Amino acid sequence: MTKTFVLDTNVLLHNGDSLMAFKDNDVVIPMAVIEELDRFKKNHDELGRNARYVIRKLDDFRQHGSLLTGVPIFPNDPKSGKLQIICARSTFSEEQLNRITDSAINIDSADNRILRVAMSLQKERGEDVYFISKDINLRLKADALGLKVMDFERERVEYEHLYAGWKTAETTTAVIDDFYKNKEMTDSFNLMTNEFVMLQDPDNTKRTALGRKYQDGAIRLLNGRSDQSVWNIQARNKEQRMAMDLLLDQDVKLISLVGRAGTGKTLLAMAAALEQVMRLNLYEKILVSRPIMPLGNDIGYLPGAKDDKLLQWMKPIFDNLDFLFQTTRPNGSSKKITELLNSQRLELEAITYIRGRSLANQFIIVDEAQNLTPHEIKTIISRAGEGSKMVLTGDPEQIDNPYLDASSNGLTYSAERLKGLPIHGHITLARSERSELAGIAAKYL
Repeated sequence: MTKTFVLDTNVLLHNGDSLMAFKDNDVVIPMAVIEELDRFKKNHDELGRNARYVIRKLDDFRQHGSLLTGVPIFPNDPKSGKLQIICARSTFSEEQLNRITDSAINIDSADNRILRVAMSLQKERGEDVYFISKDINLRLKADALGLKVMDFERERVEYEHLYAGWKTAETTTAVIDDFYKNKEMTDSFNLMTNEFVMLQDPDNTKRTALGRKYQDGAIRLLNGRSDQSVWNIQARNKEQRMAMDLLLDQDVKLISLVGRAGTGKTLLAMAAALEQVMRLNLYEKILVSRPIMPLGNDIGYLPGAKDDKLLQWMKPIFDNLDFLFQTTRPNGSSKKITELLNSQRLELEAITYIRGRSLANQFIIVDEAQNLTPHEIKTIISRAGEGSKMVLTGDPEQIDNPYLDASSNGLTYSAERLKGLPIHGHITLARSERSELAGIAAKYL
C-alpha cells in the first residue's frame, strides 16, 4: 500500500536528495516548507546551498505536471510515487480544520502550519501518513497530536554498533608465538581490509599480539613504527598504536578517529602530520579545519580579518601544537607555531571556505567532524586532490548541530559506509589519556 510522507524543512536542508528517498511512496511538501526554503536560499552556507538545490529540483518537477495534484517522482517508472505541494486550506473547509486544531497549534508558526498539513492528510488518507522531521521537539509535538512520526533515516547508522576498526580474537600461545616469529598470518578471523585484531590466549591474558589485515588478505604484525616516538609523543594504549599505524601509512588516504574527549584523536593526527610534513617531507603542508557551529557555520561576526577570526576557533589546535612543540625556551612553542604559519607549512581554514577548493599533496585534518552532515563530509572529502591524506576526528557524543545525533552525523556515517575499503581506515579510541582527572570525568560524569 502506498504511504504518504510529509517532509519538514530540516529534512530537505539536511539532504537535498531526500525528495527521491521514498521509492514508490508519495511525498508531500507543505506550502510553509516552501516559504522557509525561500528564507534560507540566500545563505552562503550548506543550508543555503541545499535550499537552492531543492528549489531548483522542485521547479524541474513542475515541468512534468501540476505540483498541486501530484507529479511522478520518477517519470519513467510506472510504479513511481507522486510529489505534491499543498496546504491544508486548499483541501479542507475552515470548519474541518478547526476540528483538528486547538490553541496549541497557532497558525502563525510555520512549524504548526506544517503539522496542520500532516493532520489534514491523516484525516483524508488514514493511517498511512507519516510526518518526517529531524527536529526532536517537532516530532514530540506531532506524536502528541496523534501523527505517525519518523526521523529521516536514510543516512543513519547504529552508533551503538559502529564499526570499531579492530576486534579481539582468542587463540593459543603457540599461534601467537608463531605470529611474532613469521610477522604474518592468514586471515581466519573474517577481518576487513585495514581492520586490526588483538590476538589473546584466554588461558594467559597477558600473552597478546596486534595485527592488521592488508589489501592482499594477509594479517601482518603491527609495524614497529607505531611504537616509536612521533614528534615528541608515543602511543599509550593499543588503540592509539593502531591509529598511529594508519596515520603513518601513506597508502591509507582517509582515516576516521572517533573517541571521547582526552583519547588523543587530534593530538595523534597533529603529531603524524608534523612528522610527515616537517621531517619526512611527504606532503607540502598541513591544513587544519573545524566547523564553526556557535555562529551558524560562519565567522563573520568576530572582529578582524579571516585569519584573526579563525584563531579564536583554532585554540584547541594550538593547545595540541603547544604540547607537541614542548621546549625549555620561553615562548619557544609560540615562535615555532608562528614560523609554521608564516611559512605556509600550516594553514588554518574554516569548513565554509573549503568548498570549491582542490587540495593536492596536503595532510588535511578535519577536527570536530561530528558536527558535519553526511553531505558536508562528502563535499569535504571530495576536495582532496592527488597525493593528499585526510583525517576526520570527533566525538559523536558531543554534537552541537541541533539536527544531528550520534547516529546521523557525517563522521559516523562515513566510518560505517567506507569500512573495508583499502583507502580507508578507522579506529574508535576508548581510553582517555589526557590526565587522570580527565579520565575520571569521561568515565563517571
